[in-house]
Amino acid sequence: MTALAPSTRLPPLIHHGEGRLGADQIYPRLFDAILEQRLPPGSALPEQALGRAFGVSRTVIRRVLGRLADQQVVVQRPSHTAHLAAPDPQQARQVLSARRLAETTLIGLAAQRARPAQVRQLRQLVERERLHHERGERCTAIRLGGEFHLKLAQVANNAPLERFLNGLVPMTSLIIARYETPCCEHCAWQEHAAIIDAVEAGDASAALALMHQHLDHLEGKLELRDS
Repeated sequence: MTALAPSTRLPPLIHHGEGRLGADQIYPRLFDAILEQRLPPGSALPEQALGRAFGVSRTVIRRVLGRLADQQVVVQRPSHTAHLAAPDPQQARQVLSARRLAETTLIGLAAQRARPAQVRQLRQLVERERLHHERGERCTAIRLGGEFHLKLAQVANNAPLERFLNGLVPMTSLIIARYETPCCEHCAWQEHAAIIDAVEAGDASAALALMHQHLDHLEGKLELRDS
């Protein structure tokens, strides 16, 4: 397990002039750190250290960790320090299979229900992903890629599936961090852009095919060998 050192493992948590943070402000910062792979799988998340880093009580941190535990991103056991999940190959395959089931349902709904304003938001998100990819800012591009999938789930307007995917996306980020093959990369933003085109056209069949292809490429980057 990797010990968490807030001063080196996390970005600055409190900016100058920023007031006291609550659980609702702390949660997205940790969530983003996970999506951006700034916290490696298995990282310890001691309540006291996090409380000092954010300038809040352990009670507030406990609520944040509980929310992440509900998403299966954080593992909590009585009398043990919470830590980020570190899925083994079998668990990784299960997560990826579950994600494919969710996403291939959601993409059909998104193609049926997407409104012009939502399509514009998706395109803006992918444009940001492209810019960060071209600047070599891989971690930020990964986070934005995850946000793209979560935004698609919002467009689909199915709350239970959206909540389900909200746990699978950060878990996938942990899996990529642990099992991605070196020097294996494809431009996810280009595939995201093609998916948006199909969604905007209301072509559910094309959107589904593109989503399957996209997830195939994602899984193809991983080396999931049982020990």
